[in-house]
Amino acid sequence: MVLTGILYPLFITGIAQLLFPSKANGSLILRDNKIIGSELIGQQFDSTIYFTSRPSAIGYNPLPSGGSNYGLTNSVLKQQVNKRRQQFIQNNLLDSVTDIPAEMLFASASGLDPHISKQAAMLQADRVAKAREFNEVQKQQLFSCLNNLTETPMILGPGTEKVNVLLLNLEVDKIK
Repeated sequence: MVLTGILYPLFITGIAQLLFPSKANGSLILRDNKIIGSELIGQQFDSTIYFTSRPSAIGYNPLPSGGSNYGLTNSVLKQQVNKRRQQFIQNNLLDSVTDIPAEMLFASASGLDPHISKQAAMLQADRVAKAREFNEVQKQQLFSCLNNLTETPMILGPGTEKVNVLLLNLEVDKIK
């Protein structure tokens, strides 16, 4: 019990602190010596000047981590998806036939996913630029930030290009 319950975890924690201190401490992001978030946990962004995250069934609270567990035939889930679709279209001034990425309609299983697809970010880019009153040069900087922060799927791995919303919003804040 002492070996596997105390010594081994302390040993592994010590190695992680030495080799990967940022990751071992939760990939926290600091601004003015204050923790403003983690690269690993999604956050809610309500202002129109920010890209919005994927919906969360748990309000982005990491302690109860989980999804809604509604099945695809559940009427509550259908109502939530329809409401999210209408809000996304309205907030981003999109055409009603625009194909909205699934991650903007459905909460993730953990409720904490920090990423959205590049497509979802691109659909929000004009709204963010307009809300910040960006000129053409600043718009190009915004798209450059988006492209620079795009993560591609692993080689031969499934998936789509994705963007960490918190990191993207922090970079967009730097555009003057």
